[in-house]
Amino acid sequence: MNITIEHLVRMIDHTLLKNTAVKKDIELLCSQALEYSFATVCVHPFYVGICSSLLHRTSTKVCTVIGFPHGMHKTGAKVSETLQALHDGAQEIDMVIQVGALLDGEKDIVWNDIRSVTDTAHQSGALVKVIIETCLLNTDQKIMAAELVADAGADFIKTSTGFAGGGAIASDILLLRKHLPVDIGIKASGGITTYQSALEMIEAGAQRIGTSNGIHIINELKNTLA
Repeated sequence: MNITIEHLVRMIDHTLLKNTAVKKDIELLCSQALEYSFATVCVHPFYVGICSSLLHRTSTKVCTVIGFPHGMHKTGAKVSETLQALHDGAQEIDMVIQVGALLDGEKDIVWNDIRSVTDTAHQSGALVKVIIETCLLNTDQKIMAAELVADAGADFIKTSTGFAGGGAIASDILLLRKHLPVDIGIKASGGITTYQSALEMIEAGAQRIGTSNGIHIINELKNTLA
């Protein structure tokens, strides 16, 4: 697959989700995102307001995480967290599903969890990406999750938080793409550190790449084109 730098940068969510991140780290993240024209910066809710101020009227959007990293907050708490993030300026919401409920086969709980956050975000025009934590699921559970994400009206499915011991793999992207409508995007995240690994995910069907190594990935692509 041939991919241009301009195309790749608009697929990257430039991510900083370490709990040791301080304000100067967030300011640098936003500065880098503007320099490279990344699709979004993805940060904890605490830093949404700062990012929104720094990225106001630019092409780079502010993405935040909800119910992160384990997904085991109650739905009302996730909705409240989403409302606060939207108030602070978030334009994209990456929510973690109720993983335990999915493992128990409690489809109604998982669907309601996704739908409640999605409806809340969509009222403000924000996109929703649903993190299903693929490394914790078997094949049938991944398919179930894909069906629930689509049926609940979310915009993207996202593979991983990066905090559960595993990340995105191409076979999961291929599986999810097979079981999702064409209008539901896939965000690959977790362990994507090189241009080759990013390209592998894109070739498998991902439309977004979540990574803290976006600059390295773009520079690797630049070197291959030089």
